[in-house]
Amino acid sequence: MKSVSECANYCLNCKLKPCSIKGCPMQTKIPEFIMEVKNENYKKAYELLQENNIFSYICSLICPQEEQCEGSCIRGIKSEPTSIGILEKFVNEWAIENKIKYEINKKQSNGKKVAVIGSGPAGLECSIELLKNGFEVDIYEKDEIPGGILIYGIPDFRLPKDIVRNVINQIENLGGKFFTNRALGVDFNLDEISKKYDAVFLGLGATKSSNYKLSEQNVSGIYDSDVFLRAYRENKYPKDLGNVVVIGGGNVAMDSARVAIRMGAKNVKILYRRDRKHMPAREVELEEAIQEGVEFKELVRVASGNIENGKIVSVNCIKTEIIEGKAVDKNPLEESIEEANTIVFAIGLKPDRKLIEENGIELDDWGYIKIDENGKTNLENVYAGGDNTESKSTVCRALSAGKKSAYGIIKRYLEQ
Repeated sequence: MKSVSECANYCLNCKLKPCSIKGCPMQTKIPEFIMEVKNENYKKAYELLQENNIFSYICSLICPQEEQCEGSCIRGIKSEPTSIGILEKFVNEWAIENKIKYEINKKQSNGKKVAVIGSGPAGLECSIELLKNGFEVDIYEKDEIPGGILIYGIPDFRLPKDIVRNVINQIENLGGKFFTNRALGVDFNLDEISKKYDAVFLGLGATKSSNYKLSEQNVSGIYDSDVFLRAYRENKYPKDLGNVVVIGGGNVAMDSARVAIRMGAKNVKILYRRDRKHMPAREVELEEAIQEGVEFKELVRVASGNIENGKIVSVNCIKTEIIEGKAVDKNPLEESIEEANTIVFAIGLKPDRKLIEENGIELDDWGYIKIDENGKTNLENVYAGGDNTESKSTVCRALSAGKKSAYGIIKRYLEQ
């Protein structure tokens, strides 16, 4: 493994900076912070990272750098890309070890007040930018603890929760107020809250799980990934998981499988209808799951379940193949059976279409909130961003969406 110095000196300090401009949704000043690492000026490197993104440490731990910043690195065209994620993680951990604190500059109050609904990455980043620019911000969260997916959706072995709590503390120190156990459509509606604030930002995320019926019978032992991951987070382990089958091939499937191991499953298999090459999960996440004892089976479609006494005992599978990038059943059919006492569906989440439409918000053809270049919806003072506005969003993309909407609100109210 290369040393930090070797990783930093490997960077070409490109003039075009594709890693920042093209690769990073937050447009982090990547060559600039790496130059400071080269010069062993770690404090300045840390300040550059924090100035742009106080979620920098979180991003270094969970971002798919190989697709984003490192995926755009000029070095990566003919060789290995610069290890940007490793360098970002090093700088943040150096700052913690040396008790370096970044002080966020805040402008005087401008008399404007914004409601942020949802405290996931998009909502938190929107709040930060608004607070820095003198807005009052109230953040409404349906759960007991702020943080959204950072708390409930990403397991602690991938993202320690004290790091998230540190960001929440910074927002509170800037004057942000959190109101937990307050859900849109349950405790308030959009029309009433819009009248109390100059603007509203919706960072609701994608909360509806995708799944399908395995049996016409009522069956126990079948979970959606968000429910399963939340059970782990809240230490409410389902009993006697037995043989666990996770359906899906994304990072959430990897997390669900690794969580199942920690919950005491007899064995855990990930069944994915496409092949490893077309799998959306990061290769590093799959490798870590396999190292922990998870078995990965590609080109397998789970068709139905076999039930005994109201409990699932196995699943019927069909072998697939990839034709023109799509997974299709092999012809003639090749069938198999996998033992399964617990099923976890990890095949995607979608926005709550009913909730959004009930509040008068226009959706696009795919069921996501329609927004303009400033993050504004069809409603006069309502903005949105994150998983409720685009599919396959990453944490970093959600952060970028929150920042874009904040700038849209700033432009409207401060630059008119």
